[in-house]
Amino acid sequence: MCVDFTSQDYFRDPAAGIARLRAEGGVIKVRFPLVGMVWTTTTHTLTETVLKDDKTFSMRRDDGGVAGFRWWMPGILRTLTNHMLSADEPDHKRLRDVVDEAFRRRAVLEMEPRVMAIADELAGELFREGNRPPADLVDRYARKLPLSVICELLGLPLADRPKFTSWASGFTRLTSAAGFLSLIPNILAMKRYMGKRLQIAREQGGEGLIAELVRVEKEGGRITSDEIVAMLFLLLFAGHETTTHLISGSIHELLRNPGLRAWIEEEDVRVDLAVEEFLRFISPVQFAKPRYVRQNVELDGVLLRKGEKIMPMLAAANFDPVTSAQPEKLDLARKPNRHVAFGAGIHFCLGHQLARIEARCALRALFRRWPKIELAVDDNQIRWRSRAGLRAIAQLPVVPSR
Repeated sequence: MCVDFTSQDYFRDPAAGIARLRAEGGVIKVRFPLVGMVWTTTTHTLTETVLKDDKTFSMRRDDGGVAGFRWWMPGILRTLTNHMLSADEPDHKRLRDVVDEAFRRRAVLEMEPRVMAIADELAGELFREGNRPPADLVDRYARKLPLSVICELLGLPLADRPKFTSWASGFTRLTSAAGFLSLIPNILAMKRYMGKRLQIAREQGGEGLIAELVRVEKEGGRITSDEIVAMLFLLLFAGHETTTHLISGSIHELLRNPGLRAWIEEEDVRVDLAVEEFLRFISPVQFAKPRYVRQNVELDGVLLRKGEKIMPMLAAANFDPVTSAQPEKLDLARKPNRHVAFGAGIHFCLGHQLARIEARCALRALFRRWPKIELAVDDNQIRWRSRAGLRAIAQLPVVPSR
């Protein structure tokens, strides 16, 4: 069964495409853009099995290369994949321990009032003078909020943040080999910038995660300069790209279903339940990173041979009727909610709490400031970016009210 993971039909109704894949089996082969032919999983149980078995399914090949790395990808990317998300044990634990300590010192969970303040400010600017309606909510709100938060968390100067907005927006072109290669100038510029900020932190100290990473390094944390730069890339993009799509996707669903918005507003605590269901239903990250099969293994009756690649399908796990009744239905009261939007196993997303904070602050601030906000176009005109692996709305035109 062939499913085009970049098509509008798939993004508009992923449940239908996933159901067709599942009908073929629990473990099937698919063609994935930029990666090629890979195995994937179509059930919750099998997805978790692969994610949690890092001995059989590793991030690195026997030669040390990253499992999803292709021959034509430039060498600069090898340096930038030296982070915990692309590492196996014991390197994964070594790197994660350093970042965990830096995060602990920054008290991420205490950032909610500051995230709320940023969200309130951005919501207030959505239709400000010079930004005549309709406003693109993706560009003016859903992207700006997590990018502002992660830049502040890293300790980047306010004056430098427009650079990151420009660099980050370029990554939306990551849909083909040509688009991939066109990003090299951005990547090189960012690497130089990160190296400079790292040097400043070493010489002058400062606030933010960059300075904390340097302090942990000086106190004996086992991490190299290249690994710190790679980690900063990971934190910057993992820290804003996926949350952007969670926020825009959540708002889209609430704009097309006003009754759900009313349900959330009846009790403040309901926004937490809603965010969990949006994580499942939208599944901003559709697939986990490619894994390398380290030895011949049978999975759900299918023989996977050593050297092959497998990409667990998070979206398929989230739409599995065995673990989520009527998975194609958006049920904000769903409880328990056994989604794997943040992965599972040793590579479970470090920023899961921050993403949840940003999503609920984004929803509260927007609808409090603009209680009658509406889509400026018919829903059938909404389009998703043709980027496999991410369910990302391209633009979301909105007006204060019609």
